[in-house]
This record gives sequence, structure tokens and C-alpha cells, in this order.
Amino acid sequence: MRTTLDIDAELIKKVMKATGAPSKGKAVEIAMKEFLRAKQREELSDLIGNYEEFAVNLKDLEKMRKSV
Repeated sequence: MRTTLDIDAELIKKVMKATGAPSKGKAVEIAMKEFLRAKQREELSDLIGNYEEFAVNLKDLEKMRKSV
């Protein structure tokens, strides 16, 4: 899908450098996907401890992660 965007030139250069993207379009795509992943992680972390039947808190998860 083709879209016209007005993006700060320095910002897009920084994103291209950070992502290694070969083009502006690819840099924007990568940045958008990363934003969505971050939001999903945030939403999942908000759920931890909110459900009694889940019975796992952040400390338990960190302990499990270290034991692997």
C-alpha cells in the first residue's frame, strides 16, 4: 500500500541506521512492527498478577527464566 507521510528527516535516518533498513519504507515498517510488539508485551505484562487462577507473578517468571 502506498502512503505519503511527512516524517522528520533526522528521525528517519536514525531509524534506518538503528534497524539497518535499506529504505525509508522498510524502516517505517520495521518501526511500526516493533511498536506493536512492544504494546503487546506491555498488555501481557499488565495481565500478570491480575488473575488469581494464573498464579504466576513477575518474580516467579524471572526465576523460571533463570532456570532455563
